[in-house]
Amino acid sequence: MAHIHLGEGSFPLWAVALWTLVGVTLIGIVVYRLRRGGIKTHQIALAGIGAAASFAVFQLNLPVWGGIHMNLTGLVGILAGPALGALIALVVNVFSAALGHGAVGLLGANTLVNATEAIAAYYIFRTLLRMDWDVFPATASAATIGLSAGAVLMGAIIVVSGVNGSALPRADLTVAVAGLVGLNLGVAVVEGILTGFVVQFLASVRPDLLDLIDRERGEEDPAGVAA
Repeated sequence: MAHIHLGEGSFPLWAVALWTLVGVTLIGIVVYRLRRGGIKTHQIALAGIGAAASFAVFQLNLPVWGGIHMNLTGLVGILAGPALGALIALVVNVFSAALGHGAVGLLGANTLVNATEAIAAYYIFRTLLRMDWDVFPATASAATIGLSAGAVLMGAIIVVSGVNGSALPRADLTVAVAGLVGLNLGVAVVEGILTGFVVQFLASVRPDLLDLIDRERGEEDPAGVAA
């Protein structure tokens, strides 16, 4: 959902280098964890579907206040897991930048923003499930909070970096960015609800894809007799 829609050269060189380094470090940690932990077969299929869906939705941009859109990163993180979700965020941003949707120099910053959304959504979703939340409210809340975290991080990156050629003082830039973040928070709620419906449907027909088999058995046999 959150994405820095600025052109090439918008960030100072130090900021480009900083966010690129942070993004590369994050992806390096993700790849290391995947190599050590492996990938489940069903996660690969979900990752492919999630990447395709995210990329397609990502291109539907509304030219409002610099551009807003959905990107399904919360859904991707919940379905594919945090590590694959972060890699999908990178892939989607690379292909989007190749099409002119986002600057190449901002790949590090945008990947960091979108990977944060996927990672946060996954861990919040699993935490809420462990607290015995139903699938829909757990998913909707996790996706909304994850996307909101990405929106706030996006705003912080812009304010910290500054924008080359902008006549706005830092205080005025912060106010303008706060408005953009607020708009994205509203979109986060909408995308969170849509994500909730999608995951609830998948949980009802293929709980194994979400590793919810044990949860379903527990609901059918609350006394644990079958165990």
